[in-house]
Amino acid sequence: MIRHHKNPILTRRDIPEIPPRLRDVSSVFNPGAVKAGTAYRLLLRVQDRSRETYLVPAHSRDGVSFQVEPRIVEFAGLERLGRRVYHVYDPRITRLEAADHVMFAIDTDDGCRLGLGRTTDFDRFEFLGLAADDNTRNGVLFPEKIGGRYLRFDRPNTARRAGGPASGSAIRLSESDDLLAWREVGPVLQGRFHYWDEFIGSGPPPVKTRAGWLHLYHGVATHFGSASVYQAGVALHDLRDPSKVLGRCRRNILEPREIYEIAGQVPNVVFPSGMIVEEFDEDGFARPESEVKVYYGAADTAVGLAATTVSALLEAAREDEIPQCR
Repeated sequence: MIRHHKNPILTRRDIPEIPPRLRDVSSVFNPGAVKAGTAYRLLLRVQDRSRETYLVPAHSRDGVSFQVEPRIVEFAGLERLGRRVYHVYDPRITRLEAADHVMFAIDTDDGCRLGLGRTTDFDRFEFLGLAADDNTRNGVLFPEKIGGRYLRFDRPNTARRAGGPASGSAIRLSESDDLLAWREVGPVLQGRFHYWDEFIGSGPPPVKTRAGWLHLYHGVATHFGSASVYQAGVALHDLRDPSKVLGRCRRNILEPREIYEIAGQVPNVVFPSGMIVEEFDEDGFARPESEVKVYYGAADTAVGLAATTVSALLEAAREDEIPQCR
């Protein structure tokens, strides 16, 4: 992937004050992304100096220069959840059944939960309910039903890095009849210990190509001792049965190299969370030659943009697998 020459495209200086909750913010990162017509839209994770986290919308006509709106996204109905909500963050946006569905993380006294919201105009957001009531993050919805079921990738927080918060080393596939009650189908990707993606989690929602579902994910290398390194990778899944992995990159496709990725609130992080494919064919498949814009969190401090193509991602996903010890 090629970084945009204007990177980072959003920093704390681009966030307007939104009294009384957001003043002199500390960071903006991990955006969800979607394109509606000619409008690019982001939902930004914005953190203030109390380390409280809010979602703030932004829009653009070119996908590079964004106007951040002076308002905090409020999910109508979230107040009826019946438990204390500390943070709402890391949104992933999927266009599904004529609405934009937002799956996001919610920090509560019971740990991290997945929430699901919906909007049709990016002005009003409705909270549909909890989409996972176990400790789970990185939920991404597929943009269509498969076999009559809604599907998603998610990452149970069942592992822990030394000295760090609960995390996970496996991405699983889950299914649902109504978007709220989910059943586990099974794990689809495992972390590869001693390599670049020891701990893993889904990035943006998967994209449909004629070769399969393109699935960007993040991997964390933890074996350096002094620091963990967050990178981006790609996998390819069967169109009819996404539990089948057709290919997976051997090398990362984006790693921290620039100063804004290496130095920040959490050093050594590129975290892909939004992806926009510019061109689809008449049957709804991403065109191989299409440009792909990937929006990512840089060092948990700023937003970066990297460009690639569908064909380049497919090529990366077909690399030779890392050999495993026997």
